[in-house]
Order: sequence, then C-alpha cells, then structure tokens
Amino acid sequence: MERTIFEEEHKMFRSSFRKFAEQEVAPHHEKWEKEGIVPRELWEKAGQYGFLGMDVPEEYGGGGIKDFRYNAIVGEELIRVGASGVGFGLHSDIVIPYILAYGSDEQKQRWLPKMVSGEMITAIAMSEPSAGSDLQGIRTTAVKDSSNGHYTVHGSKTFITNGINSDFVLAVCKTDPEAGHKGISLIAIERGMEGFTRGRNLEKVGLKAQDTSELFFDNVKVPSENLLGDEGMGFYYLMMQLPQERLAIAVGAMAACQSMLEMTINYCQEREAFGRPIGKFQNSRFKLAEMKTEITIGQVFIDRCIMELNDNNLTAEEAAMAKWWTTDLQNRVADQCLQLHGGYGYMLEYPIAKAWMDSRVQSIYGGTNEIMKEIIGRAMGF
Repeated sequence: MERTIFEEEHKMFRSSFRKFAEQEVAPHHEKWEKEGIVPRELWEKAGQYGFLGMDVPEEYGGGGIKDFRYNAIVGEELIRVGASGVGFGLHSDIVIPYILAYGSDEQKQRWLPKMVSGEMITAIAMSEPSAGSDLQGIRTTAVKDSSNGHYTVHGSKTFITNGINSDFVLAVCKTDPEAGHKGISLIAIERGMEGFTRGRNLEKVGLKAQDTSELFFDNVKVPSENLLGDEGMGFYYLMMQLPQERLAIAVGAMAACQSMLEMTINYCQEREAFGRPIGKFQNSRFKLAEMKTEITIGQVFIDRCIMELNDNNLTAEEAAMAKWWTTDLQNRVADQCLQLHGGYGYMLEYPIAKAWMDSRVQSIYGGTNEIMKEIIGRAMGF
C-alpha cells in the first residue's frame, strides 16, 4: 500500500535511519537479547546522528522538528529489523514531550541537551506492584520538607522500560495522598541520588533485549527543582500526554503486522506441501488475504491519527481506539502467521517466533486494552 502522508524529506530520513538500523542495530540485536540490555553506546551513536528528541528546539540541542511522522519512521524501521529491545520510542515519544510541555527553561537547559545526545537515557515510572492501569492507586509518596523545599520520595515501581540504563526517571508520586487524582505530581529522580536503587532486570516472555526493571526509592532526597510543572497536576499531565504514547504503540503494532505478513508470504511461497507451495492452498490464501485487508485498513486509520496528532486534534478516545484495535490485530496476525509457518514457526531460529512473543505485551502496556474500551465507552456517554 502506498502511504500518502510521507513527503520527500520523510523518505530521505527513512533511508538514513534504515541504514543506521541495518548497520548499528540488526547485526548485534541477538547478542543484546542474550545480555538482556542494549549498550549505552548505541544511544550515543543515535544522538550523534540526530535520531533522538528530534522535536526538541535547536536552543536545547535538538532539530526543532515537531512532526510525529519522523518519530513513526524510527519506530517502524526498528521493528522492520526485529529490534524490539531498543527503547528510543519511550525516550523520544513519551518522556521528552513531558519536559517540552511542562518543564521550566532551567529544566530544559539542564536535561534536554543530554537527552538529545544520548548521554542521558530516560524512563517514566508509573506502574507499581499493586497499581497498573489505575494510576490513582499508586502508593509512592513524595513528602515536601517545609524547611528546604526538598521532597522525600519513598516507594517502588515495576515493569519500567529502560529501567537499568536510565539516568532520568520521571516518577509518578503522591504529594497529597488525601487528594485523590489531584494529589499526584511528576518528580524527576536522577541516577546517583542516595536511596535510589534498581532491582533485577526482569525476565519477560518477549522484548528480551529491553531492560525492564524494578525501581526502589528509599527516602530519596530530591530537590524541589526536580518537580515537573505544578504540584498536584501530575494526573492531568499524564492524561494530556497519554494519547501520543498510545499512538506510538499503535504505530509499532502496524509495523509489526506488516513485517510478520511479509515474512509469512515469503515462507508460503517457498515452503511446499503435497508438491506445491503452501500459499497455493485456499486456507493459506484466505488467511493471507484477510490479514492483508485488515492491515491495510488499520494503516489508513493510524496514518490519519498521526496527522491528527500533528494538528493537535488527536483525542483520547481516538488514541484508545488506535491502541486497542491495532494491538489486538497484532496478536491475531502473530498467531495466524506462526500457524502458517507450521512447526518451524515454533522454533526460535525463525523470526516469526520472536515476533509472536514480542507481540503479546502490546495489548497490556500503555493501558490495557480493556481500559482502552472503557475510555471509548465513557466518551460515548456511558
């Protein structure tokens, strides 16, 4: 399908980043999967080429390009080479936008240049052992000392992407436990702060090269200058920024669907049964036709959402629709493509097996798909 949202400069950028992904990422990703982490050197190389924080203004070291199509290209090309462990999207699409939207000039000067260069790797800490999609249920507290204005942060987080590598963690904390969602604030906790420790690098079903960990805050003293935006506004900030996060997940889902379909078409052309390619059998053709159709429909919607986001018109319910439908589709495509591979699909030496494992979490993180349906339903007045 010819996608019409990309202009010549986007195509040039895709060619440049594709070369980076093929040379700097793809040859090493299997090794990183065994190690459970992507080396920091890759982040620094990406920063040197201008592939991080592209929408950061030039005065803070970025390219000043506020166009989510470039972010989408980065995500799509990483998935194209099977690089499910590289956390650039979390860094550029999710964390940096909070700094741009709510950070003071001093905070932007202090953090953004290092984020753009790859020297400072970021994470956002929402989920806790007892609170996932229900952000109002978090227990991590940040108590302000009236004598010096510092916060004392105490609690723990889990399932944190870039958790081991991160130098900057945007932690969702309760600054007023009695105020419900109005008592939530965003506080930046930096590497080296006393009492800030990391737990184990969690073993997951998929995303093996992604460092996903537990974080512990044992009475961490955080200067008031690390409060992002206004105290008590954290829940509002999260609701404003979550549509972009969910769209980023949906972009990745569609890229994964396309990649899995392509590898399955190739397999069905080469693999023979009863003297002919398995793609010649009606069941195989019908399955491939169904997937091709749904992927085409999904891509049209996601491309429209990208342009809506660029125009600041993407609504929370549209982002929820995108995240829910595309990630459900991704899981269906992964399952059907693996089935068409037969016994070889269950072998990890075949890329479809890894893609199948990597797909499963998509309907869970960024807000479960059940929560997405709840958002859509409430927007309908129910």
